[in-house]
Amino acid sequence: MKPFASRYLLLVAFSLLLGACQSTPPLDTSVPDARVAAIAALERSINSNELATAEDQLAALQTQSPDDPQWLTYQRQLAEAYLQRSQIVLQKGDVNAAATALSRARALMPKAPALTGGVNGAIAQARKAELEKAEAALKAAEAKPAARLIDPSAESSTIALNIQDVAQLRRQMDALAADVVNYQCTVTFQVPRTQDYPWLATLLEKRVKKLDADFALKIDKQIDRQVKAQVVLTPRKP
Repeated sequence: MKPFASRYLLLVAFSLLLGACQSTPPLDTSVPDARVAAIAALERSINSNELATAEDQLAALQTQSPDDPQWLTYQRQLAEAYLQRSQIVLQKGDVNAAATALSRARALMPKAPALTGGVNGAIAQARKAELEKAEAALKAAEAKPAARLIDPSAESSTIALNIQDVAQLRRQMDALAADVVNYQCTVTFQVPRTQDYPWLATLLEKRVKKLDADFALKIDKQIDRQVKAQVVLTPRKP
């Protein structure tokens, strides 16, 4: 009888233990899972060069656990990605974009000036080169004689030709030749008759060669019976 009672008590105890285990609520793993997903998303953004998105994701993680040292690793990775972007766009000649990316790298790693020193120097040199180029263009523009017939700031200038008055036409050709040489103009004669073009072109060519024998004159014609004789000068863009 006693062995039976012992087995019965053992069975009851096991049943109670099993019931207790089944009634224990499951652990809430949602917070760790969300954190892991957020870190994975941050890594994807950095690897795909979506740096502004990565910055926002990193800031959100830092807000949740500001004392977590692993954020420094991602912060440095993000800074290095911005630095690489700065180098790439600088090589393409976009100095402003390079400076913007460099400023983001500095903001992320303000205590590591050596990280951005090389690119900063390259950007400074590029800005200096841009300034020197602009100054040279300004000096060149100031050194040019004043335009006589064209508007140098316009895309092109159209000048009516007085082919009925030879003396006035010759004076016009003198002025046209000066503008063509000084402002590197391409020339298009628009005339109502085919026979008007050769002698007008010859008058201009002689004067251009006299001013600059090496000047490569680009000249064209358009025959239009509806227009009076005129010439279109298009200055070369700086």
